[in-house]
Amino acid sequence: MNVLRSLFKWRQALLLVPLTLAALASTPVFAQPPVYIQQAPPPMRMEVMPGPRPGYVWDQGHWRWEGRGYVWMPGHWQPVRYNAHWRPGHWQARGPNWYWVEGHWAR
Repeated sequence: MNVLRSLFKWRQALLLVPLTLAALASTPVFAQPPVYIQQAPPPMRMEVMPGPRPGYVWDQGHWRWEGRGYVWMPGHWQPVRYNAHWRPGHWQARGPNWYWVEGHWAR
């Protein structure tokens, strides 16, 4: 009887390992604090939006700061979230500095 209990406890412990790893892998990533940049972003590029795509919203391209300068990130499709609308990311001035406001879904 003690052997069966021991095997049962080992079985429970072995089942907890994958569950624990799955829980750790699915933890949310928290937003990074804003990075303030003293150099204004370049003017927006003209980007041709592809034709409509059912179930998706177009997220326009934007400039991203890469430590030493701005790099253009082309636009892409965002899957639609029902009961919400997409607010695209944008650069915002704060005094002489600039910071990036991430795009997000708003209700």
